[in-house]
Amino acid sequence: MMAHHAASILGILLALSMGVSGCETCCVIFGSEITNPLLQTRWFLRQLGLYDSLLGDAVDLLFILLFAFVRVGVGTVMFYCELTSSRTSLIMKLGGVVMYGLAWVFMVDIARFGYKKSRAKYRKWKENHKCQEESAKKLIGFSENS
Repeated sequence: MMAHHAASILGILLALSMGVSGCETCCVIFGSEITNPLLQTRWFLRQLGLYDSLLGDAVDLLFILLFAFVRVGVGTVMFYCELTSSRTSLIMKLGGVVMYGLAWVFMVDIARFGYKKSRAKYRKWKENHKCQEESAKKLIGFSENS
């Protein structure tokens, strides 16, 4: 997270001092921070004890989808345009490599989180389903023996 913020600050300072790539820098910062409200919502849900709910699951799913679409999807297109542009300076292209690389590091972490959470939810659902089946069998067995 610190590398992301340091790279963002450095990118802004470079764009300002060199007077180039302002639009691209703003787009990268916007894309990097668009998921922040969802991260804050997760924190508030945890503080209120509401994270382990359908709302918490919805916020997590929306975060994952938005991150993947904006940072990886749109980010890939922007990164390609930046690298192939003859107008973009080498230093800004290197900054793009750093930000794009960080986006993929975060995406891998987020994918792992999503996989672990969905596996845990599935196991919990399966346990509940098994308990319900056993209760139903006992109930049916009870009514047959009466």
